[in-house]
Amino acid sequence: MDETLRQIGELLLGAVPTVIFFLLLFGLYTVLVHKPLVRVLAERRARTQGAIEKARADVARAEERTAEYEQKLRDARLKLFKALEARRTKASQLRAQAVAEARYRAQSQIEAARAAIEQDKAAAKQNLDAEVGRLATEVIRTVLEPAISRAPAGGR
Repeated sequence: MDETLRQIGELLLGAVPTVIFFLLLFGLYTVLVHKPLVRVLAERRARTQGAIEKARADVARAEERTAEYEQKLRDARLKLFKALEARRTKASQLRAQAVAEARYRAQSQIEAARAAIEQDKAAAKQNLDAEVGRLATEVIRTVLEPAISRAPAGGR
């Protein structure tokens, strides 16, 4: 058993440089590889989360701008429809005014034509009255002239 303990002691004594080398290697690994790797991964995660948050903010801003654009588009369409309706109303009013003016002119022309017809009628009636008197005289002369020319000169 002494021999075994002695061999174990030698084995442990021979393992001390390996343990020291292992601890040194572990320390160097931690300082040179593990800590920078953890730091880079944390930074990467932070950047990723930041990028995700930034992307969400960009999406929210884009949705806000889209809603604003759609509202402006609706407002512009409403303004356009109101302008078109105003033009239609104005055109309708102008058309109605033109029709009223045309009716007024037509009515004036009709009144003028009626007055001219009445004047022509009065003139024609006056001409007919004058012509009637002349024709009556001529008819009487034509009818009575043969009778007068056949009658004796003395009256009988």
